[in-house]
Amino acid sequence: MNGISYTDAGEGPVALFVHGVGTSSHLWRHVIAELRDERRCVAIDLPLHGGSAARADLSLPALAEAVEELCDGLGLDEIDLVANDTGGAVAQLFAVRHRERLRTLTLTNCDVHTNTPPEAFAPTVELAATGQLAPLLAVLLDQPEALAATAFGAGYEHLGDPAAVVDAYLRPILAKPGGAEAFERLLAGIEAKELVAIEPQLTVLTVPALVVWGTGDPFFDVSWAYWLRDTIPGVREVVEVPGARLFFPEERPGDLVPHLRRFWAQP
Repeated sequence: MNGISYTDAGEGPVALFVHGVGTSSHLWRHVIAELRDERRCVAIDLPLHGGSAARADLSLPALAEAVEELCDGLGLDEIDLVANDTGGAVAQLFAVRHRERLRTLTLTNCDVHTNTPPEAFAPTVELAATGQLAPLLAVLLDQPEALAATAFGAGYEHLGDPAAVVDAYLRPILAKPGGAEAFERLLAGIEAKELVAIEPQLTVLTVPALVVWGTGDPFFDVSWAYWLRDTIPGVREVVEVPGARLFFPEERPGDLVPHLRRFWAQP
């Protein structure tokens, strides 16, 4: 499917999961493990991430087009779309262009409107934009504890096994030919203008939507969850997850799965 990798587990109504920059479909493994007996769970590796190939265009609209390609290739319609981090930006772009394909939309901590990229992530984006990130990653790749703490530490309440995090997320990116430079290009190309431009379309997006937000996230303040509620008429509820950080779908799946089940069961 034009270099797009994905996981596909279970049978039933389709739930499609979208991760953010620097992670992969691996982020959703615990959520999928809990849902695969009742849903068909599909999780994409966005271009460059996981098993997916790099592409010349790694802009947010291009990433949304990759999700569209996956849906076309697998014949996915009437999907329950669930997204995290930069994947939430991708999901918003996909949703306003393909409302007819969505049964529901769930957004967890993610880029929203002008908070793209978030201020706390700006130093990393600056390193990427000036070409300093790739050589830094090359040095730190053999120091997984330092690399995991620097790249992912703020996203978890408890980082766990640093080497496993690096092996799951960063090593597949950096192992691709030109992967580090492509990663720089991706980060440097994340711009708020893409999400600001779709605000008028979000204000008429009536697809049923759920917002589940960790309150301990230094990147995406909970106020953005309520911006989504006040902007998207389809949002039925904001659920706050006390103390949870950006990657809580991986770290605390029990604080997401019950809300998904309840939301999906609503008429």
